[in-house]
Amino acid sequence: MTRLSLRLRLAVAGAVATALALGLAGVGLVALFGTHVERRALAELSVHLDQVIAGLERRGDALVLVTPPADPRFARPYGGLYWQVEAGATDLRARSLWDYALPLPEDTSQDGAPHVHQVPGPQGGAVLVLERRVSLPDSLGGGAARAAVAMEAAELVQARRDFARDMAPYLALLALVLVAAGWAQLVVGLRPLRRLGARLGDLRRGESARMGTDWPGEVQPLAAGMDALLAEREADIERARARAGDLAHGLKTPLQALMGETARLRDAGQGTAADAIESVADAMQRHVTRELARTRSAARARHARADVGQVVERVISVLRRTPEGGRLDWQVSGARGLMAVIDESDLAEALGALAENAARHAVTRVTVLVSKSDDGGVHLELADDGPGIPEARLADLMRRGARLDESGPGEGLGLAIARDIVEGAGGSLRLENGARGLRATVVLGAG
Repeated sequence: MTRLSLRLRLAVAGAVATALALGLAGVGLVALFGTHVERRALAELSVHLDQVIAGLERRGDALVLVTPPADPRFARPYGGLYWQVEAGATDLRARSLWDYALPLPEDTSQDGAPHVHQVPGPQGGAVLVLERRVSLPDSLGGGAARAAVAMEAAELVQARRDFARDMAPYLALLALVLVAAGWAQLVVGLRPLRRLGARLGDLRRGESARMGTDWPGEVQPLAAGMDALLAEREADIERARARAGDLAHGLKTPLQALMGETARLRDAGQGTAADAIESVADAMQRHVTRELARTRSAARARHARADVGQVVERVISVLRRTPEGGRLDWQVSGARGLMAVIDESDLAEALGALAENAARHAVTRVTVLVSKSDDGGVHLELADDGPGIPEARLADLMRRGARLDESGPGEGLGLAIARDIVEGAGGSLRLENGARGLRATVVLGAG
């Protein structure tokens, strides 16, 4: 459940809650309908009971029901409606009871007070009974009489079932409508989160500088916090650039002084010491250049764009005019017009380092392929037909945290600067041995 999207989790929870609520509502409605049906049935039985009591007359010494209720079901055996009168030794029953007597429970109800019972009926099922105890006048022989009318309880049960069956499609339709409405509400309510993801993508690609303020009140604090973090990050980068610049300018004068010392040492006949100092000063200068390139590319890559194909053609055209590049067959192919999130000069510097390394090791040919990557970015492969790199050394090169400039000849500072530039632009650089020679793969974000 934790891997489901927030929208799907809320939709499932809403659908379950809707189903439970409508289920409980359906049960309640059926119960209320059953109560209403029973109330209507008792009202009908009360009318029949009044007709039974009103129709009693005295004929000779016998108490008879001269005017029975008009409903024909009383006259049909097991017709579903029944009446019964008990007055002393007299026991009168409807034809519908046939030879069955309703087993009325013993109670001490007051005269005229109706009582409701459920007792076994003539067909084995339960019947709903409404009975009343009355005092007969002298004209009817006096004494007490117990009159009752009944109906099959199965009719009430069937009425509830019919009501539930008729109501079920409407409840199902209502559930679908409510679930659809809940989904629409989720789509509208969670739309700011989708916009939030899109805005983050814009920030990563450099198409936006800030989250902005056009957010609902619930999302605005998050957007404001992210903008504050972005501002702090830019300030840190700017301070780092300033420190790198200060470091470069601070080392420039001492390095120039060292180079001046080497000239004086050579004039004094100490060429070996001069060469050692020049080697150290040159290494320091290269490291300073590398750090400046890394800082510069990281600072401007977010808002930069470059046509990868054009930069490749420009770099290759320069290398073709060099002694090492002029002897090789440069094969450039792939898509045109692919834009990447990187500064043109930085991309040219990185590709130049990779291409120069390929030209040094290639035998006859260097192949360059530009294409669109699976995630929509820019995929660039540069391969030579040279001897490649031993697998043990290649594993060290690609190990996380390894420095390319410490891995031996041919994979020096130029490749390290290329990696720093590509990673500073949010891309990746991978080195691997191909079928023949070394292959460098660069992946950059689409611009």
